[in-house]
Amino acid sequence: QVQLVESGGGLVQAGGSLRLSCAASGGTFSSYAMAWFRQAPGKEREFVASISRFGVRATGADSVKGRFTISRDNAKKMVYLQMSSLKPEDTAVYYCAARIAPNQYGYWGQGTQVTVSS
Repeated sequence: QVQLVESGGGLVQAGGSLRLSCAASGGTFSSYAMAWFRQAPGKEREFVASISRFGVRATGADSVKGRFTISRDNAKKMVYLQMSSLKPEDTAVYYCAARIAPNQYGYWGQGTQVTVSS
């Protein structure tokens, strides 16, 4: 079992930056590729970015490329999402997740709210 707890969300003006953190406990953190997802009000949850087990490969949704960066620290059991040039459409609850199988994420945090004002 892996427990995930996100933090770092908040209210920021458009063009600003935030760094989200996700702390993992239980399990072997480096066994899991990790990802960030988000869900805006009235919309389906969508993929934001992912990172491989040892941070060698990272991918991001087209909507955040060039603005968001995912990283991880296996020694600290942490995964991060650095967000810059934020837009109002980035407003959502952001979740971190651990991948348990190809395209399957089995462990989720409770989410952290990010609100971007125009």
